[in-house]
Amino acid sequence: MKPDLIYTPPPILNPPHPKAQLSMITRFITDVSTTFNPFAKRAKICRIFLSQFGPATFRNVKFNTKLLPQTSTEPSVLKIKFQDGKEMDLDPEKLNIKDIFEEVDRHSRALGRKADLTS
Repeated sequence: MKPDLIYTPPPILNPPHPKAQLSMITRFITDVSTTFNPFAKRAKICRIFLSQFGPATFRNVKFNTKLLPQTSTEPSVLKIKFQDGKEMDLDPEKLNIKDIFEEVDRHSRALGRKADLTS
């Protein structure tokens, strides 16, 4: 008589920390321009950044995305414009996603403080 074999999946060695979710303040962003090769390894940062915008932000934010061909060697570009007119040119080739979120959040918090003081 054969024993019944029951498959048990291996345990997850490093489960993600529940507070490790990335989020970003997008309320003060007016324009986002990206240029990236979707097949490149560093294009992940541009894709993650664009995924942070929900469906409601498409009414308030103007997006301009240029996809490069697979054979392109042109570097990725990420440009962000805020309500106060400040433009950020961030380099996704050198910065990681947390650094980009920190830069955007730093300026967004400053704009939030100005908005709170004026209202």
